Parts: sequence; structure tokens; C-alpha cells
Amino acid sequence: MQGFDFQNLGLLLFVATIVAIVTRRLRLQYSVGLVAAGIALALLAPGSSPPLTPNLIYFVFLPPLVFEAAIQIPWRPFRRDMPLLLALVTLGVILAAGTVAVGMHYLSGWSWIGAGLFGVLIAATDPVAVIATFRQVKVPDRLHLLVEAESLLNDGVAAVGFAILVGVAGGGAAGPGAIGLQLFTTVAGGVVAGATVAVPLILLAGRSDDFLVEITLTMLIAYGSFLVAEHFHASGVLATLTAGMIVGNWGLLGAFTTQGRASVLRHWEYVAFLINSLIFMLIGGREATMPILIVIESAVLAVALSLLGRAVAVYPVTLAFARSSLRIPWAYKHVLFWGGLRGALALGLALALPGTIRERDEIVVVAFAVVAVSIFVQGLTMPWLIGKLGLNKPEPGPETEPRA
Repeated sequence: MQGFDFQNLGLLLFVATIVAIVTRRLRLQYSVGLVAAGIALALLAPGSSPPLTPNLIYFVFLPPLVFEAAIQIPWRPFRRDMPLLLALVTLGVILAAGTVAVGMHYLSGWSWIGAGLFGVLIAATDPVAVIATFRQVKVPDRLHLLVEAESLLNDGVAAVGFAILVGVAGGGAAGPGAIGLQLFTTVAGGVVAGATVAVPLILLAGRSDDFLVEITLTMLIAYGSFLVAEHFHASGVLATLTAGMIVGNWGLLGAFTTQGRASVLRHWEYVAFLINSLIFMLIGGREATMPILIVIESAVLAVALSLLGRAVAVYPVTLAFARSSLRIPWAYKHVLFWGGLRGALALGLALALPGTIRERDEIVVVAFAVVAVSIFVQGLTMPWLIGKLGLNKPEPGPETEPRA
């Protein structure tokens, strides 16, 4: 990371600390404040932030963010809602990506491959800002689980779909059979890689009563599962998600010491704070340099289509479960729709687009525009929406059951 020295890191962390204090006192979204601070830094002190690159997002920032969220997901309610979640992240992602791709192709004149790649990458949602709201405004446990788990699985599926389309664009096999096989091996390989890395390291942690060793092993699990999966061309996101859920539901409940459990959770809470602070400020810094006005028509269209695509992904899919035990209230559906914010993964995928894609530069700028609107408009209005829907009062019932 050229230009990223300790002085720059110290400046970013100092600014993040000030933003955390100010936003808490003003009851504003922390992520929104960070993006605004990143924009201000880029304008007032150019060069103070490192460039936001695909490798930085994908291999440095993404694994700990996915892992930290995954260790918080309880298995029993996750298993109960798995059919609904799988429908949202498979059929839902296809519907969302297809809606955006068709719209950008016919209304903006993009090629099918460029529109398709943009549709898939912008279908990747980011739970960070919404989960931050949930920590400020208590919501029912099931809603929290649905938003967080759907976003994590959604990221994994969108990343897999993007990789397949990039392969097709590069001249790879494009037949249904070949694509289906690649999809299966990428997803299954990610799950297997996550379990293969997590299980033996948890067993190793169980042989130690040193909480520092336990914390170190979770760091190895988070990054190791991701890197092993990517090495074998499987899904790193799904690998880290699998590993995180294994650690959260097995390691923290059995293999780790009592002190280790508390220390691991505290450690990952801080890591998530650190990574989120850096990534949102870097997003803001990059936003400040984006020539959005040049592609303003495409950007406005993309914002509208991304919202329409999210609506198509959420409402029809959840309606299919209306007569089952997995039905969810309309208020939950509205939060799932409006809480589908775009963030780091969408930008990382956009920046990773090959130069052979005709619309690459335009796609990158438009993706940053969609993310900016998502963070500032949807992020800032989430607390209001939650209160308006009456969801800031936790509901008693089976969804409050403890992790098991």
C-alpha cells in the first residue's frame, strides 16, 4: 500500500476516534460520519489516505469483517430460517442483478456483459451500517438475524456470481453445465475450506488455557479460511462465514476457556471497529475524487434500479413464505429492503473489473455513486424507519432464544 505509513494510519485512527465521539453524542450513524470525514480529509489533506484497492478490500478488510459478524450468528435460529435465507440470497440476488442489468443495458446502452457484471456487484449488500443502527436501537432478535445473515450470505453469492461472469467475459466456458459446476464447486469448496481450517485450530485452542493463544488462533482461522479457499478458487467469503459460525457456535461455547471466550469477543469487536473505521474513511476519500457529474445520468439510473432490484429481491421472495412458519411481518420486509445498503464488497468488485470491459471506468464511478447514496440516504434514515415501524421494542417469543 504505497503512501500508507504510520503517520497516515495514526491520522486516520485519530479522526475515527473523534468521529466516534461526535456521532455518538449527536446520535448519528458512525459509518456516515466516517465517510464524511474521509471526504473532508481528501479535500483538505490530499494524499493523507492510502488508495482503496481491490486487494486491500478483499484480502485485508473483508475476512475480519465477515468473521466478526459470523461469530455472532446463533446456529439454531439460523437453521430455522435457512430456507428463507437461501431463497433471498439465491433467487433474490438473481432477481436484483437481473433487474439492474436489464435496466442499464436498455436505458444506459451498456453492453450485456458490463451491465451483468454491474448488476451482480451492486447486488452485494453491506450489513455494517444497519447492524450499527441495531446496536443503538434495539430490534427483535429475528430481524437482526435476518438482516445480518442475509447480507453475509448475499455477499458470498454475489462474489461467486461476479467471479463466474468475469471468467465468461475472459473467454471461459459459458454453457449452463459448466457454469453450474463452477458455481457448485465454488460454494461447496468455500464451505469445506472454512470447516477444514476452523475445526483443527479450535481443537488446538482447546488444549491451551492461554486466552492470547485462543485469540491468535481465531485470527488464523479468519484469514486462513479465506486464503485457503481463494487459493483453490473457491469462495473466500463463504469459507470465512462458515469458519466464523463454527467458532461462534462450537469454539466459544465449548473449546475455549471462559476468559478466552470473553477476550475473543472483545478482540473481534475492536478489530471490526478498526477495520470499519478505516474502510469507510477510505471510501469517503475515494468518493471525493470520483468524477460523478460526468456520468450523473447513469448514476441516477443505477441508484433507482438498485432500489428497484432490492425490492424485487425482497418482497416477492418473502411473500412466497407467507403461508409457512417462516413468514415474516411486513415491517421486517421493509427493513430488509431499505437495509440492503451497498458498501465495501461492491466497490472492491467494481475496482477489480478487468480492463477489457468497455464500461469499466464508468461502472467504477457509478458504483461509488450508488454506495454514497446508500450510506448517506438509507443509512441516515434507518433509525427513523425502525422507529416508524415500531421495531425498536423487542418482541418476546422464540426468536429471543439463546444461541445453541
